[in-house]
Amino acid sequence: MLLALDIGNTETTIGLFQRHQLCGSWRLTTTPSRTPDEWGSAITAYLAQAGHSTQEVRAAILASVVPQVTLTIAEAVEIATTVRPVIVDGRSPLPIRLDVAEPLTVGADRIVNTLAAAQLFKADTIVVDFGTATTFDCITADGRFIGGVIMPGIRTAADELVRKTAKLPATELSPPPHVIGKRTEECIRSGVLFGTTDAVDGLIRRIRAEWPGQPASAPRAIATGGLAGLIAPLSQEIESVHPDLTLTGLQFAATALRLTW
Repeated sequence: MLLALDIGNTETTIGLFQRHQLCGSWRLTTTPSRTPDEWGSAITAYLAQAGHSTQEVRAAILASVVPQVTLTIAEAVEIATTVRPVIVDGRSPLPIRLDVAEPLTVGADRIVNTLAAAQLFKADTIVVDFGTATTFDCITADGRFIGGVIMPGIRTAADELVRKTAKLPATELSPPPHVIGKRTEECIRSGVLFGTTDAVDGLIRRIRAEWPGQPASAPRAIATGGLAGLIAPLSQEIESVHPDLTLTGLQFAATALRLTW
């Protein structure tokens, strides 16, 4: 089996693949203070709850945007499974080309997201990943990553709004019934959710207008990430949601890197 880990600023997502099928996934809070033994125990416990043993893991791969925990979690995986994970970054020999000014600065999550899109759709695609940041990553039909956009994430923006104001309360992120709010929390929800949706739609339209080569059809826009399901139903430009896209990209990366499991 293949163990795939996507280490994000807020959450770490773990996926277990049997051949090419995702048979389980879990989310943990990315806590830099955890020791390798603590991470290893958590991984072991999740696998056991799903009816699997760590000894079934034959290969492991991870993508991380949190350098201070990357090696800690890599050590944890090796402690738990005896398998040393492969770490994906801008130097990994994958079947996409990073056609940007500084390839080594491209986040590993963005690399595997666009790899998954290229392999699954084989078409010009904009991947919108709703996480701590909201990223827009552009991959052409022939596997060329041409760059993208990074904006504050939904929860990041909402938390900062509440933190920097004296009277605005923390509120649940769910769409209000109307744009014009009658209560303060409705006003916040409207601003955060509808504001984010319109920003996302506007950026997708701007990206499409700048797409190189004037393709016959506009690049498709797909969404992933923990908050994708919140914004996609409100959006006019996002066509579909793929919640496991990053893990799928890690599985494609493992195949490209000739891991066996």
